[in-house]
Amino acid sequence: MGDIFPNIKSVDTSSLVDKVESNLVQFFIDHNFKVGDSIPKELELAQSLGVSRTVVREAMLRLRLMGLVESKKHRGAVITSPDLVSILEKSMNPKILDENTLKEIFEMRLSLEIGMADFIMERVTPEDIAVLRVLVENEPAASDRTIFQIEHEIAFHGKLYEITRNETMKKFQRMLLPVFDYVHKSGLLRKLPINTNFISHKEIVDIIEHGTAEKLRNGMRSHLENHFARLLE
Repeated sequence: MGDIFPNIKSVDTSSLVDKVESNLVQFFIDHNFKVGDSIPKELELAQSLGVSRTVVREAMLRLRLMGLVESKKHRGAVITSPDLVSILEKSMNPKILDENTLKEIFEMRLSLEIGMADFIMERVTPEDIAVLRVLVENEPAASDRTIFQIEHEIAFHGKLYEITRNETMKKFQRMLLPVFDYVHKSGLLRKLPINTNFISHKEIVDIIEHGTAEKLRNGMRSHLENHFARLLE
């Protein structure tokens, strides 16, 4: 069935502020703005865009909230490098995320921890290994092989993220901690598999101290097998 009124153009429902926000970002790209560069005054932008200063101010406020722009004393607005993790963190509340999203976030965590083996092996120091040894010594002698005790898992795996020396990855892990805790306690991962090839935290430390990146990847995969089994049931 065709349009009832074919000669009437569809209405662009995006707001004027939306358009100005988009145009400003494209303006920064087209003019090769870099981090630290000063942005023209609001009045100048308003005149160039043919909109009111109020609209430009609202669009600039959005860019500030996104972390693309910040105000500097005696310089006005300047381009900044956004803290992507901080932006995500504002909406990362496990109590308002649906079950599928929580599971997908948890899957992303597993992928990260297996994939960061090369960075750990390249950047680990004797001091890091000493800290890991202390952490595993303080764990219960008979660790639960199906559901890890969350406080020990957070401490141990948090140290692994720290060893990567990747600040974004470390921030990401801290941001996801409430999600990990919630998933563990919520019953989203209900299946309790028995993993006969389980590798403990202590064995992971042994691999880090004496093994290779490939062995660590394989070891982390075995260590996390219980999680994979529950997610892929």
